[in-house]
Amino acid sequence: MQNKKADSYWQQSAGVSSGGTAMLYDLIRKTRSFRRFKEEEPIDLGTLRYLVDLARLGGSARNVQPLKYVLVSSPEVKAKIFPHLAWAGYLKEWPGPQEGERPAAYIVCLLDTSLSHEASCDLGIATQNLLLGAAEKGLGGCRIASIATGLREVLRLDDHLQVLQVVALGKPAETVSLDEQGPGGDIKYWRDADQVHHVPKRSLQDIISGEFIT
Repeated sequence: MQNKKADSYWQQSAGVSSGGTAMLYDLIRKTRSFRRFKEEEPIDLGTLRYLVDLARLGGSARNVQPLKYVLVSSPEVKAKIFPHLAWAGYLKEWPGPQEGERPAAYIVCLLDTSLSHEASCDLGIATQNLLLGAAEKGLGGCRIASIATGLREVLRLDDHLQVLQVVALGKPAETVSLDEQGPGGDIKYWRDADQVHHVPKRSLQDIISGEFIT
């Protein structure tokens, strides 16, 4: 979520009029990394399968499609997964969400090494599709790549399946604000006294290195 001043800044940066619908623009802006959830609000299997289907429909390098997924909403399995995840590298003193604010579900992204030995391009496309779909349904998520090796045992994975990433999902229990990057160029996300999670973004002008316009 953003305040009106921030909304105006982002719309002007992207050339979006305040009166326009800009559905895709708004959906992408809402697709943030949320780390605190309303744990008691479950996500049903149909929704998890829908999100994985969105991931499946994305592009794949050489069309190999080497990604596989494990869907988890079982409280028992979620409790076993949680200790194997690291949550926010810039928030050094924060151990992760407390009970009641933990994910309602996980989607574990796997690489089938019998098909390919890398999927860096595929993984970004797939998880973005998945998180866009989550935002569309009023859910939030967080990609987690800092994962302890013990997660393999929890999921009882075959040897040819490699854990790439865990996507935590749930109804957001926090506000995430996109901010214009301030003086000094600091890009580290931070939380204010009201526990609003702030994410500094470089300006559009700063990331365009050249324009060749006819």
